[in-house]
Amino acid sequence: MIRVLMISDVFFPRVNGVSTSIATFRDALRAHGVDVRLIAPRYGSEAEAAGVVRVPGRRLPLDPEDRLVRLRAMRQTAQHEAARCDLVHIQTPFVAHHAGLRAARAHRRPVLLTYHTFFEEYLHHYAPFLPAGVLRGLARRVSRTQCNAVDRVVVPSSAMRERLAGYGVRTPMQILPTGIPVRDFSGGDGLRFRRRHGIPDAAPMALYIGRVAHEKNIGFLLEVAARLKDGLPDVVLVVAGEGPATPSLQARVAQMGLTGTVRFVGYLERRAQLPDCYAAADVFVFASRTETQGLVLLEAMAAGLPVVALAAMGTTDILAPERGARIAPDAPAGFADAVAKLLADRPLHAGLRDEARSYAAEWADDLMAARLAALYRELLDARA
Repeated sequence: MIRVLMISDVFFPRVNGVSTSIATFRDALRAHGVDVRLIAPRYGSEAEAAGVVRVPGRRLPLDPEDRLVRLRAMRQTAQHEAARCDLVHIQTPFVAHHAGLRAARAHRRPVLLTYHTFFEEYLHHYAPFLPAGVLRGLARRVSRTQCNAVDRVVVPSSAMRERLAGYGVRTPMQILPTGIPVRDFSGGDGLRFRRRHGIPDAAPMALYIGRVAHEKNIGFLLEVAARLKDGLPDVVLVVAGEGPATPSLQARVAQMGLTGTVRFVGYLERRAQLPDCYAAADVFVFASRTETQGLVLLEAMAAGLPVVALAAMGTTDILAPERGARIAPDAPAGFADAVAKLLADRPLHAGLRDEARSYAAEWADDLMAARLAALYRELLDARA
């Protein structure tokens, strides 16, 4: 049994792609002879969980969803846990990175990191008072330094590998997307979701699920909804998720006269409510240009939901074959035309549903966990 210490600045109940990736791999790795112990922040009164060590932190004034863990406490915890593990896997580039790297080197353990987030394009949304060029340069320097300090870098897409190579990263990189638990996205009750949220049974429903953040380009989808409404007056765009952009997007919906068209339903519990939401929709829409993978696209496909999306950065690897999906033009009018065509062509829609399910199965969590377990063994063998 390989004992792996994962260390992260985020985890559930904080909902984002990093938390989902960690949880998915932890669950799937057990079947491949890997026992994962996780160090993560404490957010409040979350229940204790086996194999998860929580470190106290404090709220951030401009980002109340996250916690800044105490550096000393994180270092002490990492030192203690690394002594009992074979390998250290860093998941985030903040306090966790410094504590995990220091503990791995102190105990002579192999160390790798997963580069989850395209920080070059994210930071200016959260520090708009600083020049965007300065923030991009800072993100590149920090990413290069951190990646070159470890033994291996895991990236979720070929686009991210190319971008890091352009930064000057010389550490070997391996493309390894997060897999999806395909079984979790079948069997949803779409009518139950529609009736709970007052959506007519026959109304065409487009769906976005994810963090409601500025970098997700949801404003673009509002423009798409406005154009769809011209030809489909009863169309509904459901935005499921939470995040800092919610108030400004809700205000924009009111200004655009889309109050009856766009519905914000908030966070949905993954095991029960999320499958119902996917089952209720006719098409999944996604316009982010900064994803390192776009895991939510595969979740939608696993539920048999056709996807219309922009192909940019990490989503390109998923969308390129256009299996279960259509790549839309990067303009609201063209994107809306692609959605409208899919909704109007029932044979095309049915074919994409079937195609989506079979394609998503090729990205299953068990397959990706097997590849990560093989990488762990390769790093350990190199140290033997």
